[in-house]
Amino acid sequence: MKPEKLLIITYYWPPAGGPGVQRWLKFVKYLPDFGVQPIVYIPQNPTYPIVDENLVNEVSDKAIILKHKIFEPYQLASFFSKNKTKKMNSGIIPNQKKQSFLDKLFLWIRGNLFIPDARVFWVKPSVSFLEKYILENEIDTIVTSGPPHSLHLIGLELKQKLNVKWFADFRDPWTTIGYHKSLRLSNYAVKKHKVLEHQVLNSADTVIVTSNTTKTEFQAITTKPIAVITNGYDTEKVEKQALDTKFSLAHIGSFLSERNPKMLWESLVELINEIPDFKSHLEIKLMGAVSQEVLETISGFGLNPYLNNLGYVSHSEAIAHQRKSQVLLLIEINSEDTKSIIPGKLFEYMVSGRPIIAIGPNGSDFAEIITNTNTGVFFDYSEKMKLKSVLLGYYNQFLEGKLQSNAVGLQQYSRKSLTEKLVKLLTSNH
Repeated sequence: MKPEKLLIITYYWPPAGGPGVQRWLKFVKYLPDFGVQPIVYIPQNPTYPIVDENLVNEVSDKAIILKHKIFEPYQLASFFSKNKTKKMNSGIIPNQKKQSFLDKLFLWIRGNLFIPDARVFWVKPSVSFLEKYILENEIDTIVTSGPPHSLHLIGLELKQKLNVKWFADFRDPWTTIGYHKSLRLSNYAVKKHKVLEHQVLNSADTVIVTSNTTKTEFQAITTKPIAVITNGYDTEKVEKQALDTKFSLAHIGSFLSERNPKMLWESLVELINEIPDFKSHLEIKLMGAVSQEVLETISGFGLNPYLNNLGYVSHSEAIAHQRKSQVLLLIEINSEDTKSIIPGKLFEYMVSGRPIIAIGPNGSDFAEIITNTNTGVFFDYSEKMKLKSVLLGYYNQFLEGKLQSNAVGLQQYSRKSLTEKLVKLLTSNH
């Protein structure tokens, strides 16, 4: 028997922009098609690093939205430095060598005083508010979505008090997430994170993750059932786009300091030097927050004349750029911890019809998806010669007007198919 009502506890919700909002926005859109009433609980006055007002139009009119006030230390911190807190809030952490005293102080405070994160003050008031709501409205199933992982602590307390069915959805891992190493965590803080992670993973009825690597990682911590439901793509209403006339390589989304692919910049410089017309065609398009280090590296390689840094664009503009750029770039940090990360934009890239050049650590989960769907080529950080040769091949196809991707097997990643998978999961645990 499936739950007729599902209470979803999430921090990111329109008008929040960025990738964190998409997953549950889309599940909520399709849940009513499968006979489930979504009730979404969100903060009333959140501090979103990225805002995209257009996404408000995508909220299902069948969803019930509950809001409750939140206190966030970012509101105080921005009193000292609005720009710093905004960047830190969006995950852009300066390179350790370049951190100012204020950077170090903010990181230490964020990492050691607010565990698991700066939304921890929302836990108690949310539990009081939701306990009453759940009882009055006879809700028996809840989902918490993290990060911020504080939201799983709301689920933990509601589980203990009311014994509701609780699904803990991890859009990213917890203690192995890339930026944890940058937070200057004390030994106490590291232990505390691990204790909370262990409690959540062993108290939820079912854990949901977005990749097989995270599933394997969590299986070492809990014997509870773990289901993999990846992110996906939705049917987008985008007018047919004319392809860029330049050989454009587009990166959409946060370009963090650690994601700086020097092998790509080197390959482009070599192609400029070796092929007479290459430089007259090249365009490097960046959309989203780009770290200073990445911009300095591009400049250091002499690639500024080819750079088109568009800054943050709305989700609908991002989709349009995905359809018209010649090649799409997907870059992940070269680290053991990032193998499990399957960027949300991968699925939108896959249905764009444009070939993907993906760079990440050897053994990345998203490498398999790209290969199996025939949507591009994956490179680990040691494969510079292979990367250069694929770039040259794509450039020659571009000159002939034949550059495109011929994807296979994408339907399993549609948001509607994934929602159906979610509903089956909710049902099987009832």
